[in-house]
Amino acid sequence: MLKYIITTLLATLTLMANPKGENMQNITQTAAQTKLQNPIQIYLGGGCFWGTQGYFDRIMGVEYSEVGYANGSSAQTSYQQISRTDHAEVVMLKFNPNIVDINEILEHYYRIIDPFSINRQGNDIGRQYRTGIYYSDLNLEPIIKEFIKAKQAKTTKPIAIEVAPLSNYVKAEDYHQKYLDKNPNGYCHIDLDLASKPLYDESKFKIPSLSELKEKLSDLAFKVTQEKATERPYSSQYDKFDERGIYVDIVSKKPLFSSSDKYDAGCGWPSFTKPITTDAASYHRDLSHGMERIEVTSRQSGSHLGHVFDDGPIDKGGLRYCINGASLEFIPYDQMDTRGYSEYKVYVK
Repeated sequence: MLKYIITTLLATLTLMANPKGENMQNITQTAAQTKLQNPIQIYLGGGCFWGTQGYFDRIMGVEYSEVGYANGSSAQTSYQQISRTDHAEVVMLKFNPNIVDINEILEHYYRIIDPFSINRQGNDIGRQYRTGIYYSDLNLEPIIKEFIKAKQAKTTKPIAIEVAPLSNYVKAEDYHQKYLDKNPNGYCHIDLDLASKPLYDESKFKIPSLSELKEKLSDLAFKVTQEKATERPYSSQYDKFDERGIYVDIVSKKPLFSSSDKYDAGCGWPSFTKPITTDAASYHRDLSHGMERIEVTSRQSGSHLGHVFDDGPIDKGGLRYCINGASLEFIPYDQMDTRGYSEYKVYVK
């Protein structure tokens, strides 16, 4: 099983570097062995649905997508009728929350739309191209509304995203499904390459030189992050630590894990069920010490963090990120604003 995870994770890593090579969905849904029987479902209106689907098919943790028409005035419609039935073009996503958080999905959505535009995205104009977030699970409503509220607090311009329960959904015609896969040069108002770029601004996360690191880090932290050493079990201050907040890369200060995903695995090292965002970590085959393992590194700085194993909590996806505490720095929740991590607060439940 672990060898299979290694193979698929490495395949995922290759695709993330060149996502145009093939459909990422087929690999990412099995890469972490955490496919759910009932993934979370959400419907996103972001203008022409060809591009919206093409973008989200590249996001790790998205297990299924289809395009359709939502929240119109009738239970039936078609591509030719939507202007009369007032349906919006949407992409329906099923995603695995054990891999990707709902807030990360929403952040990706917000990234690829003009949130202030009314009935227009890109060159497409009309009510069918309005922006909207629709849900069939009422548990998603407060999360979505809090997300929009946080975005509105950062601007004086009114956000024009419709938020409402799903109604009158109709799956689109077959020729619209995976349109850009079938027509690689087809029209798309979205830059699909954004899907492989950092979701948040990483310019503030600086990577010191080796000489600077030797001065700033403890001997243990330097050996762990730069020389792939392993700290002694049960020696980390974070092993039995359960405060609320985030764990950042001690080298670059980029967020890596949330306290919401931390648990006591009894192994002697801080353990997590998943990284804070899907772009926080990188994975590499590790054949050292006569074993075959998956090494976990900080994707931004390259620092060694630890390893990931397939013996974690089943209800959380089955993975255990076994991380050296010396590679981490903890930021308490009540200090996240003052220390520049406000946008990551949504990941701390």
